[in-house]
Amino acid sequence: MFLKEFYDLQGGGIAISAAQASMFAKEVAHDFNPLHDEDAKRFCVPGDLLFSLVLDKYGLSRNMHFIFSGMVGHGVLLNFPDSDAERIDVTDNQGKTYLQIERSGEVIRDPALIEALIRDYVAFSGQNFPYVLVPLLAKEQVMFNIDRPLVIYESMTLSLNRMDFHEPRLEMLEPKMEVNGKRATAYLYFQIKCGEEVVGSGFKKLAVSGLREYEAEPMQAFVDEYLARKHGYLGDLALAAAS
Repeated sequence: MFLKEFYDLQGGGIAISAAQASMFAKEVAHDFNPLHDEDAKRFCVPGDLLFSLVLDKYGLSRNMHFIFSGMVGHGVLLNFPDSDAERIDVTDNQGKTYLQIERSGEVIRDPALIEALIRDYVAFSGQNFPYVLVPLLAKEQVMFNIDRPLVIYESMTLSLNRMDFHEPRLEMLEPKMEVNGKRATAYLYFQIKCGEEVVGSGFKKLAVSGLREYEAEPMQAFVDEYLARKHGYLGDLALAAAS
């Protein structure tokens, strides 16, 4: 599985370094959230990498729900228990829970299909900012603190209509946002298609903190800087691959 370069096995657990997590965020998900920068003060492992590791280990169940209950820092030793249970907790050695998994129904274990779904899902997820979140914030006339942006992956729900599909492709549906004071919750809906047939659906839930009144110019400047950093990094990566 292509994920092996993004974690290390240590004493029966999984450790993810800041370098590995940052590489996954940038090179697989194309996610340039500052929280995933290797040298970020509040660095955390991308939730999409944890989601990917779950599918790699446990397979893809017909119904799955993920709750991200803690930010995983550099080198935290995570325990993914060997279990066929419908409820699984991913914890550290002190018993702190970082991810709760609920699942039911049949299970797909085809590595090629799971990798295809992971790659398409994290690519979809990496487009959330700025192309989905910024229009949602502008519509609600709120924005996060651009000096300390805090956008956290809270949960993800996935349901499959059938299990005998191939070459899955994610397609975004209409998102929505609920604002409550200084905090907002974004619901990013998607469907999974095989050809033209819808074979599943789900949504990703994000928490946006530190809200203030929307200001178009500062937000656009933040977006421009974000995209310049993204395109610069990916451009350098392409040049390195071609040389």
